[in-house]
Amino acid sequence: AYERRFPTCPLIPMFVASDTVNEYKSEDEAIHVIERRCKLDIDAPRLLKKIAGVDYVYFVQKNSLNRRERTLHIEAYNETFSNRVIINEHCCYTVHPDNEDWTCFEQSASLDIKSFFGFESTVEKIAMKQYTSNIKKGKEIIEYYLKQLEEEGITFVPRWTPPVACKLESSTSHPRRPVSPAINIPDSGTKEGLNNKEILNTSSSPSEPTAGTPDDKLDADYIKRYLGDLTPMQESCLIRLRQWLQETHKGKIPKDEHILRFLRARDFNIDKAREILCQSLTWRKQHQVDYILDTWNPPQVLQDYYAGGWHHHDKDGRPLYVLRLGQMDTKGLVRALGEEALLRYVLSINEEGLRRCEENTKVFGRPISSWTCLVDLEGLNMRHLWRPGVKALLRIIEVVEANYPETLGRLLILRAPRVFPVLWTLVSPFIDDNTRKKFLIYAGNDYQGPGGLLDYIDKEIIPDFLGGECMCEVPEGGLVPKSLYRTAEELENEDIKLWTETIYQSASVFKGAPHEVLIQIVDASSVITWDFDVCKGDIVFNIFHSKRAPQPPKKDSLGAHSITSPGGNNVQLIDKVWQLGRDYSMVESPLICKEGESVQGSHVTRWPGFYILQWKFHSMPACATTNLPRVDDVLASLQVSSHKCKVMYYTEVIGSEDFRGSMTSLESSHSGFSQLSAATTSSSQSHSSSMISR
Repeated sequence: AYERRFPTCPLIPMFVASDTVNEYKSEDEAIHVIERRCKLDIDAPRLLKKIAGVDYVYFVQKNSLNRRERTLHIEAYNETFSNRVIINEHCCYTVHPDNEDWTCFEQSASLDIKSFFGFESTVEKIAMKQYTSNIKKGKEIIEYYLKQLEEEGITFVPRWTPPVACKLESSTSHPRRPVSPAINIPDSGTKEGLNNKEILNTSSSPSEPTAGTPDDKLDADYIKRYLGDLTPMQESCLIRLRQWLQETHKGKIPKDEHILRFLRARDFNIDKAREILCQSLTWRKQHQVDYILDTWNPPQVLQDYYAGGWHHHDKDGRPLYVLRLGQMDTKGLVRALGEEALLRYVLSINEEGLRRCEENTKVFGRPISSWTCLVDLEGLNMRHLWRPGVKALLRIIEVVEANYPETLGRLLILRAPRVFPVLWTLVSPFIDDNTRKKFLIYAGNDYQGPGGLLDYIDKEIIPDFLGGECMCEVPEGGLVPKSLYRTAEELENEDIKLWTETIYQSASVFKGAPHEVLIQIVDASSVITWDFDVCKGDIVFNIFHSKRAPQPPKKDSLGAHSITSPGGNNVQLIDKVWQLGRDYSMVESPLICKEGESVQGSHVTRWPGFYILQWKFHSMPACATTNLPRVDDVLASLQVSSHKCKVMYYTEVIGSEDFRGSMTSLESSHSGFSQLSAATTSSSQSHSSSMISR
């Protein structure tokens, strides 16, 4: 289908003509390389063409088809004005690694304008406009020619197989073989040498566990049983995002169901889903959210006066949560507990919801990834619009929206009073549009009529306070006694206590101001371990050693040694007069870490003294034609501050007498995602390590 666009293509008006300048075919017909000179009529102002002295521009395009590996690589560069403008483009068609019936397509390009008669900015805009329109039309053109082939009766092309002569030749020695391009041919015994159907039927070895799902990730039964109906595009997005997480988050891969929630929340836009998922994983790790259900007991006030609880399931099998908001004293709860305790309680409810979804998936034999919430507003009044209470509610909504997307299947709001529109006006701007579509609001007793509660909940489990026959064990709420109220100072101290139960610290890294941590080593052969996440920007991680202690950071704000910012501290220990090689030395090669990456590692100390861990701002290198940043990296760099990075880190020193085993056994030893990850060997270790360290 791709070859049909040559020598010219009516669907690409600017593509006027093309001539073949070079062609090569290997003897076994596995390799076919063809080079063309393409004539383009660029959509540019007539004045610009006149100044440049050309009506057409010429590009050289090289297409390399490898039938053995089932790939098509397309490279193109400009011939016209190549001394003024350098354009490089690379496209690649490949077979999907997990499903051989899918074709993957990747495309990247670079533009470097050295000079163009003073019209550099105009040329850049024209090039970007032309390239964007070509990307949009690329799929449309391929589909046009595929349809054309189908109309001609061509719906299948036999796969390449080695000629008989080649097979015989491979079993004998041959001192003089025809020279062909170097090709990486995997051994027949390796996994890559098998076709995908053989891989799926091959049992995986115990040393290579597949995280979070059955061995066959794309098995139709598995998808239907645990994930639900997915289009090929959605399934491909899931695989690509999971693969990216495997490459950047060692041993911390969430389950497919959890990744899918973030993809659905961003309409399967991988870049947007990856961004919010990484932020959420970092947040879970920092606040030990995975351990809330096991380590945190709600205060008695919450157990007595928070009018909410789980109550069976709806008709779709979703867990049902009942909240009697109108009977709840939100002002009293905030005054008695503070905002942080309420937030943590809501997080524990959401964690319990995730657990119940997994249980119901097993019970009902179909994927259940969300729950239904029934909110009874009987009794709602102006007291519930108390400003600090609304502020706490908005913050809770913000946190839940960011970290539990697509977990609310349906929200049934019953007996909404006249004051409800006021509350809705305050709250609705903070609720995602997709979530808002799941709201059903009933005034008075409308929920008892057609289209009401019975459409969503079985009659047998409608709570008694709504006229049903099922006893509901949700607390009735009521006013919180004022004797339980706390002072602002007590609440502030309690808030700090609640959210500092984390082994991780946050730090800001600025351009020209790295963050540094000092570790004193008394015994040689001790092991320094670290675990950090790059939350924002790109950084360079270094480890230095010095025989003498650096001066402690100055406390004055103008000293530039210690900076405190909302995003975390910034401490600089290495004095500007120190010289590398004289006052201190580098003991590990610098490690460049990208935004979103999670890094674990360790270093066995050779000498006693002072070790300095440094996180330094990493500047994007100048673009070179042979080493360009990925498009994703460029877009990401535009979305964050160009002079500030943020890291979240944890370090620990293990004495030489306590260290046993290989260095790799220390990796991921402080992972905080055990509940969302598969049952890997590191998850149980991470829990115990984190608890001990705290």
